[in-house]
Amino acid sequence: MSTSPSLQLICPHCAAINRVPESRLTDAPVCGKCKALLLDGKVVNASDANFNRYIQQSGLPVLVDFWAPWCGPCRSFAPVYSELAAEMPTHVSFLKLDTEANQNTAAQRQIRSIPTLILFHDGREVARLSGALPKEQFKNWLNQQLATL
Repeated sequence: MSTSPSLQLICPHCAAINRVPESRLTDAPVCGKCKALLLDGKVVNASDANFNRYIQQSGLPVLVDFWAPWCGPCRSFAPVYSELAAEMPTHVSFLKLDTEANQNTAAQRQIRSIPTLILFHDGREVARLSGALPKEQFKNWLNQQLATL
């Protein structure tokens, strides 16, 4: 009997680590701890407290939008980011990190302008983009980055 390789997924609701066979990602897997959907297509609000858990433990690539509430381009880009998160829930985990409220993580990641998008894979930064893009350009950029993983 062959088994499908599995991925670790971090629950967006309780941050529990779940192991899910890759072949079951499209079957609406739920968290073993809190029973919430693991891949609900929503953006997760990260913090200094849980950021490293998502980056280091996720089997999926993780895209983080470093933003601030006072940033106009950040606010105008937010709907684009959310739309793409809803379109790609089994391909990428989408996180947002408020750089004003989570200054330690922003400093560790050397965020100098916002919005800044960083794609992580296996705990490592693999791509960085500063500035907001229209949806199609953003989607193309992300797909190009994912194709190299």
